[in-house]
Amino acid sequence: MQRMMGVSSGLELLTLPHGHQLRLDLLERFYTMSIMMAVDLLGCTGSTEERAALLYKTIQLAAELKSNMGNMYGFAAVMRALELPQISRLEQTWITLRQRHTEGAILYEKKLKPFLKAITDGKESCVLSNTSFPHVVPVLSLLERGVAAGEALESWESVESGVDVVMSHLEAARTIAHHGGLYRTNTESKLQDFQERKEVLEIFCTEFQMRLLWGSRGSEGSQAERYEKFDKVLTALSHKLEPPVRHSEL
Repeated sequence: MQRMMGVSSGLELLTLPHGHQLRLDLLERFYTMSIMMAVDLLGCTGSTEERAALLYKTIQLAAELKSNMGNMYGFAAVMRALELPQISRLEQTWITLRQRHTEGAILYEKKLKPFLKAITDGKESCVLSNTSFPHVVPVLSLLERGVAAGEALESWESVESGVDVVMSHLEAARTIAHHGGLYRTNTESKLQDFQERKEVLEIFCTEFQMRLLWGSRGSEGSQAERYEKFDKVLTALSHKLEPPVRHSEL
């Protein structure tokens, strides 16, 4: 496929005009992975302590993807789930996290969140020698703006720093395209003891994740409608775990 497309790697393809479908697929997978992580957290209907423990494990997963695996794409997806309003509003869960898993709370607030913001704003870059999958989401969003429904304004859409951020991400796109071979080598090194199981490979396909979340028929609907419906589902699950405080109760 790479030879047919005239590229040396898929990472190079996603920076080119004819990589449009690949960019859409990666964006879709990014959002579906985030939603699945959120469902996992909000589906923990046990005690607040159990939910805080799961939150801690999710933070550890984000840290593992960032530091040991060098998978910035997966790291950003997990972090997006943690930053969703339906997760961040769980006040009692986060309080319990700070009490029972203090190191996890500090790791999230003081290291992971600032790092993600820095690389998303183009103020910091990842170490090439440790990166297996670069932080491609800003590049995808820049080249396919308007695809993801309901997303907040990107950092480059602000008057203050917009141009600088755009230039930073365009430079990052050139780096991504140029170092596809290095990322592949890094990935092979990190996965050298990994035993692939063919029966679970489908889980990592975007189409499978879409069918799992919306069903075969629902996955064929418009992206805007799909995301809007699931946002309501996540909100309902979140409110069931920790009902919103009514003004009359304040």
